[in-house]
Amino acid sequence: MRGEDSAVRGVILTGAGDKAFIAGADIGELSQVTAVEAEQSSTFGQAVLNLIENLGKPVVAAINGFALGGGCETAMACTIRVATENARFGQPEVKLGILPGGGGTQRLPRLVGKGRALQLILSGEMISAQEAYRIGLVNEVVPAADLITRAEAILKQIFANAPVAVRYSLEAVNKGLETSQAEGLALEASFFGLCAATADKQEGTQAFLQKRAPQFQGR
Repeated sequence: MRGEDSAVRGVILTGAGDKAFIAGADIGELSQVTAVEAEQSSTFGQAVLNLIENLGKPVVAAINGFALGGGCETAMACTIRVATENARFGQPEVKLGILPGGGGTQRLPRLVGKGRALQLILSGEMISAQEAYRIGLVNEVVPAADLITRAEAILKQIFANAPVAVRYSLEAVNKGLETSQAEGLALEASFFGLCAATADKQEGTQAFLQKRAPQFQGR
């Protein structure tokens, strides 16, 4: 999964079988970990999920069961989340005497708001796919049989658009969330200018004027 591989336009992450997307950490291993090892593990996990979030290409989480702890954190690092009706979400770490260490305390409030995030993190409660959709944790809930088909359909919609514009849109949103609105707007204007200089912008505008489908080249 390399961001610079032009042959890869997007990624779908899903779990094997229908029981779990990612069920979370090995509790046996966790019980033996030292403070230093725990911090190193957290830092490493955060780096992996940062890579997913900032890949520069859409990553769709197709959540097909339990997404608990690190599983929920992995889903939140993805661009878009589609869940089956029987999916379950939670950050149960406080029940084990720890807190989310893979970005959960940072991404969850950004997705669902501070109050809802704190309720989930502090209670360790597990919620349904329907509740996750209601609070904005997932984008869509679909029948299990339609999960991958729907994830692929979302990616196809994105693939129809200019790759450079998609990449800059992702970066503008991700970086803009870490800055003030004024700084985010300046970043947006910069990316808008960069896109205007691309061959894809020329192709996209000409295709629209000529009433035909654009043929984007990603440059």
